[in-house]
Amino acid sequence: MSENTSEPKQLLHLVFGGELKKLGGVEFRDLDKLDIVGIYPNFETAQRAWKSKAQATVDNAHMRYFIVHMHKLLDPNTGKAG
Repeated sequence: MSENTSEPKQLLHLVFGGELKKLGGVEFRDLDKLDIVGIYPNFETAQRAWKSKAQATVDNAHMRYFIVHMHKLLDPNTGKAG
């Protein structure tokens, strides 16, 4: 695919979650039980997946889902992918 196409730039985002040890913390109770929801090409689709999972687990106060901006990790100096 050419660089001159009008396709939006791919900015990868990871959605995952699991049960936390403590409310308000970010340490997980059991790493083997992390729920890797998926990797998405942009923030908007990642946010829809995150919202769906968060709403489905609302009855468990220790369950949290997160969005990781993977594109920022790919090039940490600029925050842009390669």
